[in-house]
Amino acid sequence: MARETRIWLKGTGRDNPLIIGIHTGGLWVARRLHRELGITSPVGELNIAFYRDDFSRIGMHPRVAPSHLPLAVDDRHLVLVDDVLQTGRTVRAAMNEIFDWGRPASICLTVLIERGGRELPVQADVVGRRLDLHPDEHVKLTGPEPLALEIKKSE
Repeated sequence: MARETRIWLKGTGRDNPLIIGIHTGGLWVARRLHRELGITSPVGELNIAFYRDDFSRIGMHPRVAPSHLPLAVDDRHLVLVDDVLQTGRTVRAAMNEIFDWGRPASICLTVLIERGGRELPVQADVVGRRLDLHPDEHVKLTGPEPLALEIKKSE
């Protein structure tokens, strides 16, 4: 995934991006990707709890941490990192929050796992691995050290 992200960034002429991880799993992956790419700027952290469109249905998580973007996003190239891309709703919420912070020059979406079930037209630029799962299965990233993937049946 780091190699593919490096190739994508070089091929598009986007150097010195700000890496931003979506809390929780995306942040774990973003930190690892940040190390692998050797980027010097700090990693940004997004907690999209207030931007979710299912907030009224699932309620608020009792321990919501604030987002932290260490640098201005205006006119900056961003690499937005998440662990699993399924419906596209998490990425939509993350982009809404990013645009509340400013107007980036570009956003590269990098995900560890892409699976079926898209509900919104969201597509990753870099994908670590594609999984074909049954509708009653889901994938969960555990970590942060070590990072591990689990495929589970829905209850």
